[in-house]
Amino acid sequence: MFPQAALDGQLNTWLDAFGPFLFYLIVWGLVFVGTGFFVGAFVPFITGDSLLFAAGLIAATTSNVNIAILVTGVGIAAFFGDQVGFVLGRHYGRPYLKKRGGKKTQAAIKRTEIFYKKYGWWAVVVARYMPWARVIIPAVAGIGGMNYYKFLSSNFLGAITWGVGITLTGFYAATIPAVKSGAYAIATFFIVGSIVAGLRTWLADRNVKS
Repeated sequence: MFPQAALDGQLNTWLDAFGPFLFYLIVWGLVFVGTGFFVGAFVPFITGDSLLFAAGLIAATTSNVNIAILVTGVGIAAFFGDQVGFVLGRHYGRPYLKKRGGKKTQAAIKRTEIFYKKYGWWAVVVARYMPWARVIIPAVAGIGGMNYYKFLSSNFLGAITWGVGITLTGFYAATIPAVKSGAYAIATFFIVGSIVAGLRTWLADRNVKS
């Protein structure tokens, strides 16, 4: 695991070297490319929770960084990052697999379509809190043909609860130390809640069929 203190120090270095405007752009850019261009699959500690938490801490300890501007940009970057991943999966990943894949690949695509039609909304929300899933799920949702408007709404909720939520947790952890340990409790709450809701949908679907 990448040391949080080291990332905090790196962000402070960026702030000192580039100023607040470029600091915002760097943080937002890393959040965006983490899922938009799959960078998070290779360096999840730089584009994920640790980055947001550290950025929030810095906003709390310096007057050069405005927390309102920071979290607004983070939420937008997180949202559009997943949107790009979804579009790439739908318009490039799916045609490629359908053209190059064999029977097993076609069967897998069909199963993915069924899964995302029934449970994909919750999968997108839950994936925000899981480093590898955060990167892969948007593209897979696109490949699986998930309804665009369902993805749009689940992506929005995930971007707000994860992007804005973790950044604000870092911000308040600087003045309320107990909040730092609560960051994981907040994430757990949303994950468990989403899983429970997804299971209820699945069980309801089974009962209808039976």
